[in-house]
Amino acid sequence: MSRFAKTAEAVARLTPEQYRVTQENGTERPFTGEYDHHFEPGIYVDIVSGEPLFSSADKYNSGCGWPAFARPIDEAHMVELRDITHGMIRTEVRSTHGDSHLGHVFPDGPREMGGLRYCINSASLRFIPKDRMEEEGYGDWLDRV
Repeated sequence: MSRFAKTAEAVARLTPEQYRVTQENGTERPFTGEYDHHFEPGIYVDIVSGEPLFSSADKYNSGCGWPAFARPIDEAHMVELRDITHGMIRTEVRSTHGDSHLGHVFPDGPREMGGLRYCINSASLRFIPKDRMEEEGYGDWLDRV
């Protein structure tokens, strides 16, 4: 069994905005999320399950109003689903173990970084600074930051 899981306790700790985004497939208003212009070295994990999702090494400023990443830190922690809501065809991204709605992935990212833009809600993430990764149990991902 994975050490990353969605628990009732974790869901109960969410703020109303975190709950709306992760559990009700919400979207935070553009340019309002705490990680939109955050570029400190470290990793971003699912606010619910703690599973590692993105590295600061793959984060870039896309100007879209939400944190943007070129790729997940580990594809095993991400599920992509077809989303046809709001009159659009998009690809939703969710965490594998937490089943949290994270955001969407688009094929308009920087070519030199692989061409993808993972457009992610800050409310679905918790940032762990590089100097705290080992003590918080994320030492295995230090080489990806």
